[in-house]
Amino acid sequence: MGVVYTNRNRKKYIAIGGLVAIVVIVAVVLFFLLSGNNNESTLKNFYAQISEKKYEDMYNSLSSESQKSYDQQTFVERNQNIYEGIEASNFQIEVTDETDNELTYNVKMNTIAGEVTFENKTTIEDGKIVWDDSFIFPDLTQNDRVRVSEDEAIRGQILDRNGKMLAGQGEAYSVGLVRGKLNGENDYDQLAELLGLTKESIQKTMSASWIQDDSFVPLTTIPSTDTQLENQLLQIPGVQLNTVEVRTYPYGEVTSHLTGYMQQVTAEDLEKHQGEGYTETSMIGRSGIEAAYEKQLKGTNGATISIVDENGSTKSTVATQEKQDGQDVTLTIDIDLQKDLYQSFENDQSASVAMNPTNGEVLSLVSTPSFDSNDFIYGFSTEEWDALNNDEAQPLTNRFRSTWVPGSTMKSITAAIGLETGSLDASKDFGAEMKWQKDSSWGDYFVTTLHAPNPNNLRNALIYSDNVYFAKAALEIGKDNLEKGYKSLMIGEDIPFELALTKSQYTSDSFDDEILIADSGYGQGQILMNPVQMTSIYSSFMNDGKMMTPHVVKSTETSVWAEPFSKETTDEIKSDLIQVVEDNNGTAHALNNSQYQLAAKTGTGEIKDSQDDTTGTELGWLSDASTDSSKPIVITTMVEDVKGRGGSNYVVNGVKQPFMSYLQK
Repeated sequence: MGVVYTNRNRKKYIAIGGLVAIVVIVAVVLFFLLSGNNNESTLKNFYAQISEKKYEDMYNSLSSESQKSYDQQTFVERNQNIYEGIEASNFQIEVTDETDNELTYNVKMNTIAGEVTFENKTTIEDGKIVWDDSFIFPDLTQNDRVRVSEDEAIRGQILDRNGKMLAGQGEAYSVGLVRGKLNGENDYDQLAELLGLTKESIQKTMSASWIQDDSFVPLTTIPSTDTQLENQLLQIPGVQLNTVEVRTYPYGEVTSHLTGYMQQVTAEDLEKHQGEGYTETSMIGRSGIEAAYEKQLKGTNGATISIVDENGSTKSTVATQEKQDGQDVTLTIDIDLQKDLYQSFENDQSASVAMNPTNGEVLSLVSTPSFDSNDFIYGFSTEEWDALNNDEAQPLTNRFRSTWVPGSTMKSITAAIGLETGSLDASKDFGAEMKWQKDSSWGDYFVTTLHAPNPNNLRNALIYSDNVYFAKAALEIGKDNLEKGYKSLMIGEDIPFELALTKSQYTSDSFDDEILIADSGYGQGQILMNPVQMTSIYSSFMNDGKMMTPHVVKSTETSVWAEPFSKETTDEIKSDLIQVVEDNNGTAHALNNSQYQLAAKTGTGEIKDSQDDTTGTELGWLSDASTDSSKPIVITTMVEDVKGRGGSNYVVNGVKQPFMSYLQK
C-alpha cells in the first residue's frame, strides 16, 4: 500500500524539511566562521605562551617549514632573551584582517621602555604559525639583535628642614682585580684580610669562565674616605679602584634610625613590586624614610629598545622612555639638634623626640645606640653582621618607635585630666605622706614617695614629684574620668605618623582594680607611652590644649590631632611645670637659667617583678619645653637603665646642652 498523507502530516513534513535546511545553512556558516576564529585563536594562544614564558610550547606551535629554519634551542634562546630582556608583558592582540589564512593584527605590550604598539602579519598553516624573526618585530631579521639601553634614574635625596643632605648620591670605590697582574696566592690572602672576605670566595669569583687576564673583576665596594685602606689595597699588584656612585648617609649613626637603609632586592621584593622597574640588582628602601617613601624616592629608569644589525649599527628604535629622577623628600628635622641629642646619649639606650608644639613638626628623632646606614651599602662580613645582631645594647632596635613605662611624666597628664573633668581641685591639700595605702584591703601594698611636700597641693606635688599625691588624685578622679581623659589623648589609638609607631596603652585588661588606678596616676600600673605621643601631649600644654598631628616630612598643611584640654587647664599645668624648673626643690631645677623660661617634668619608670624587687631597672624621662613663642619646642627623652646613675637627673643633665644650643641659634 502507498502512504496516505493527510493535510496534517503534509504540514508536519514541510516543517521538518524547513528545519533541516536551516541547520545545514547554519552549519555551513559556522564552518567558515570557526575556520577564521581558529586562526585568530591560534595566534592569541601563541602570544599567551609568550606571556607564560612557555618557549618550548611556542616552538611546538610552529609550522614544519618554520621548524626547519630554526632549531628548538636557537628559537627558545632567542625568544627568551628578547622578550625577557625587554620585560614584555600584558600582550593585547587585535586581528584587523584575514585573507587566505594571512592575519593582519595589532600588537600592544608593556616593556621596560614603556608601551609598544605595532602592526604585523603572519600566516597560519593547518593551525600552526609560520614564523620568522619579523614576528617579534616587523623590522627584525635573523642576523639582527635587540638592544636595551638603560638610563638609571637618580634616587631622590632626603634633606633636613634647611636643605642639608641626610641621604643622597655619593662616591665610593669599586675594588676589583685584574688577574693578569697578580703575583700569586699571597695576594689573595692579603686582599681577603683587608676586605673582610674569604680567600676562597675571591678565588671562586676570579675563576669565572668569562674572565680574561686583562678583565677588571669587581669584588666589593668601600668608602672613598678611607684613605688608609685605599693605600693598603693599592700596594697589592692587580688591585684596581674605580670610582662609582652609591647611596650615602653623611651623618651616619646620627640619622640612621630615621632615614633607614637600603638593601638589594630579594625574590619576594621582585614578586611584590612586579612591573615597577626593579631588577635583581636593584636596591630598595628597607626601613625608615627610605622605605616609607620608596615610591617617591626611587624614580623611573629610562630605557631605549633598538634593533641593531650584525655590525652593531642601529636600524630602528622600537621604543624610548625618558628617565624620571626620584623626588627629594624634605624633612622637618633640624640636623644640628639631631646631632646634639645623639651625641649626648650615644652611649646610652635612649630615644629623643623634639617637636614644634604649634604645628606638630618633628625637629628631632633619635634612637641610641645606633647603626650606620652606610654599612648596608658596602656590605657586612659574617662576623660584623653577627656582632651587630648579638650586641646586648640592640643598636638595630628603634626606640622612638616603641612604648615605655612613663613614670612621673604621667603626673602632669593625670593632673590635666582631673582639672579638665572637674574631678580634681588644684588647691586641695591631700596631706603629706611618705607611705600610703587606701585601706587594709590593699594588703601589703603601699604607694611610697621620696618627697611629701607640705601643703600637699597640685603645684607642690608636681614640683616635688610626689607619688602618693597622684595615687590619691587618680582615685579621686576616678576610673571613668581617667579613661575618658586617656581616650581624649588618643592613648591606645594608632599614631598618625609617616613612620610606623607602636600604640601607647593604658591597660591590657580591665581598669577596675583600685591599686591599678592609683599606680596609673603616677605613671606605673600598666601605662606604656610612645615618646612621639608623649611629646605631642606635652605640646598641648604649650599650645592652649591642642595636640597637633605630628609629622616629620615637610608640609605646608598642619592639622589638629586632638583637643583634650581647655586653655584654662593648660595654663595651670604650664605654670606648675615652670615651677618644676624654677623652684629650688624642682626635680628639673638643673635646667633653670636666666635667659630662657622653661617648663618641664621628669619621670622615673620602674621595671620590676614586685614592689619588694630591688634588682629591677629604671627608665629616666624628661619632657621639657620653651615657653618663648618665638622659639616653640618640646623635647622628650627616655633613657633606659638610669638606676644608680642619677635617675631622671641623668636625663636632665644630658638634655640641657642640646636644648640651650637650639634656643641660642
